[in-house]
Amino acid sequence: MANSLRGEVIKLYKNLLYLGREYPKGADYFRSRLKAAFLKNKDETDSEKIKHLIARGEFVVKELEALYFLRKYRAMKQRYYSDDKP
Repeated sequence: MANSLRGEVIKLYKNLLYLGREYPKGADYFRSRLKAAFLKNKDETDSEKIKHLIARGEFVVKELEALYFLRKYRAMKQRYYSDDKP
């Protein structure tokens, strides 16, 4: 069963690696933390535990996407609206 989850884990890692390119502290910082997190759990064989870790990773993906959308929203708002309204 754990072997069938391997594809999901690789997909999650690639997705997080892609999202980490725009991380505020830098891509290298994010990449090192991501690699450490995945290596910490590399020997996990229990399929339920692996599913739980994948769910946690997908939560992190959603949080990163929200962070990036918020940053984009703030930039657009700053570009088109001035703070000093009469």
